[in-house]
Amino acid sequence: MRTRVLKVMNRFGLHSRAAAKLVTVCSRFQSTVTLVVNGRRANGRQLIALIMLSASMGAQVYIEVQGPDEVKALDAVTRLITDGFGEA
Repeated sequence: MRTRVLKVMNRFGLHSRAAAKLVTVCSRFQSTVTLVVNGRRANGRQLIALIMLSASMGAQVYIEVQGPDEVKALDAVTRLITDGFGEA
């Protein structure tokens, strides 16, 4: 299992459009991606669960990835979050 801690840096946090992008990225991999915010856990492939995390700007997100392509999956999720989900 690989883990990483990141901060949500985009202005609106993990809102529906950002969560949808995250689901798209997580679905490309075989590994299971789990995000943890304030003790609440969500599968990276479940849109509603991600939205329910209520991760606003500046929130710390713990990412746990387990599976055969966990390194690539963790890198892709990290890139998406650190790039602010592609939002200006």
